Amino acid sequence: MKGDIIVLEEHHIAAARVIVPEILAAVNAKTGRYTITVAGESGSGKSETGKAIADELAKDGIGAVLLGQDDYFKLPPRSNDAKRREDDSWLGPHVEVHLDLLEQNLIDAIEGAAQIVKPLIDYDENSVEEETINLAGIKVVIAEGTYTSLLKNVDTKVFIARNRIDTLEHRQKRNRGSEVGDPFIENVLKIEHKIIAGHRQLADFVITRDYEVVPVR
Repeated sequence: MKGDIIVLEEHHIAAARVIVPEILAAVNAKTGRYTITVAGESGSGKSETGKAIADELAKDGIGAVLLGQDDYFKLPPRSNDAKRREDDSWLGPHVEVHLDLLEQNLIDAIEGAAQIVKPLIDYDENSVEEETINLAGIKVVIAEGTYTSLLKNVDTKVFIARNRIDTLEHRQKRNRGSEVGDPFIENVLKIEHKIIAGHRQLADFVITRDYEVVPVR
């Protein structure tokens, strides 16, 4: 998403340093592209962890690209927020997000596409654009986002088990509009928590609230 700045902290890097050695052999053994998802609640550090994994893979000469679920929302941020407030059914992975398009982008990458065309949300302009991602030299595609555990064409799934209380400081630092402390947004986060609470069961690695990495498969 345009306007987002990813700032890596030591716990993101440390988690990546645990995960990457665990999957490196599988990445190298796969003939085609390898896919990873990083899921969790808002502000849990999904983008940062995804970027840290990509950086760690690069140390082994493996090219990776990061796709953010935020770019696949059907409406840009302010419009989506307004829609949620006027329509209490406008929430969730199969309502407000083009998960099918993100899935197709992964499929295209796996099948060897030289490039993929994806949406790009401009946060400041509250608009949706389009961008082309060049996949030349890319071996790993990482998709990060709240609902990415639901994607099917994935080799390794990572779930960050941090809730809205744990993520408060990070959300304050991110400072997206006036969302922190907004009772409506807090209720949305409660609902999202209920939606994805069981998604940790789909994961190959769970990152705890203290950023300890726990392999589960």
